[in-house]
Amino acid sequence: MVHGPEMAEPRSRLNLRQRYGNIRTLSEALAAPLSREDQCVQSMPDASPTKWHLAHVTWFFETLVLMRHAAHYDAYDRRYHYLFNSYYEVFGSRHARQQRGLLTRPSGGEILRYRRHVDKAMYRLLDATPAPGVAWIVELGLQHEQQHQELILTDIKHAFGLNPLFPQYAKADDAPAVESAALSWLHYSGGIYRIGSAGAGFAFDNEQPRHPVVLAPFRLATRLVTCGEYLAFIRDGGYRRPELWLSDGWNFVQSQAVHCPLYWIGQEGEWQIFTLHGVSPLRAAEPVVHVSFYEADAYARWRGKRLPTEFEWEAATANEPVEGNLLDLTRCHPRAADEGERQFFGDAWEWTRSAYEPYPGFKPWDGIASEYNGKFMCSQMVLRGGSCVTPAAHIRASYRNFFPPSARWQFSGIRLAEDA
Repeated sequence: MVHGPEMAEPRSRLNLRQRYGNIRTLSEALAAPLSREDQCVQSMPDASPTKWHLAHVTWFFETLVLMRHAAHYDAYDRRYHYLFNSYYEVFGSRHARQQRGLLTRPSGGEILRYRRHVDKAMYRLLDATPAPGVAWIVELGLQHEQQHQELILTDIKHAFGLNPLFPQYAKADDAPAVESAALSWLHYSGGIYRIGSAGAGFAFDNEQPRHPVVLAPFRLATRLVTCGEYLAFIRDGGYRRPELWLSDGWNFVQSQAVHCPLYWIGQEGEWQIFTLHGVSPLRAAEPVVHVSFYEADAYARWRGKRLPTEFEWEAATANEPVEGNLLDLTRCHPRAADEGERQFFGDAWEWTRSAYEPYPGFKPWDGIASEYNGKFMCSQMVLRGGSCVTPAAHIRASYRNFFPPSARWQFSGIRLAEDA
């Protein structure tokens, strides 16, 4: 049995059924603009083909829900349990991650039929009275699929970014050019703050348990760092000045010949940016994204500032409305902050200076979900806040994302901090 001990109130069956249908439909809508060839490509080992994402989230519901809780359920094709497992050791061997792009079969159409088979059985299960614990594991599956919705977009952007034709994923809603909102500072008093999920709804195990932390007074910038501000760092030789970089970061930019954020095209004075809407001129007021932790840290050092800790970020956002530029198929790109807008949620995942570690008293979930987060608590840095491709219903103040410090293909950006 899998238990989610801090999920406060289970959602009603009707609401869970509606959400299941809405989330499953959105995944296929995200794939709809892509050709069969687009959906099969894998641009690097850290990315996965679109059709693999569609199959993997379906594998999750089939394997973790239906095969354990649905009487007389017949698996669609047991070979898929090998092909579409991601990293769950409890289910045995699996297809190599770096070879997912070789899976030309099953076809995209066959994967859609797999989804229909699983959806039909899931609706039967959700229409009945679920056994204890079933609603929780279904909710985990929905949260898991929302994570993969974001990955569908970040992964296909990486593939399109390597294509000399720079394909459009979708037509943009033309955003007017705007000036950067003035940057100022938000002051936060020192003291004891409670960090982690308060148990008011679903939370991952890595957001628990809620616990106190002691913070010294600090300040956070009122908005994200912009492309124009980051361009000034480049023009000042930021990528050529080792004194600004952590040792690992300097090795990274030297060995990988990094001299600008991922998806920036051109040279001094002629910068363009590849987006999910194609190539566009660099807009100085938009948040800079697709920078590694190393780049974010070096930029902050260049400004005489630092990155916030994840605890400072959560303390600052605990009472902020969870709203912003989140997933919208007409605007899969960061936008410039309006005057007074803080951009805590959406636009860009914000690198923190915090290593991804367990909270005091952390315990992985019981049973088959025990591998979900805890096994990755090594050599990763925490990001907060969601991005322009994060589903709006998926993000919250206590949400902890994590990536290696060299990762750049996510919509990762920068907020400055300083001691008060």
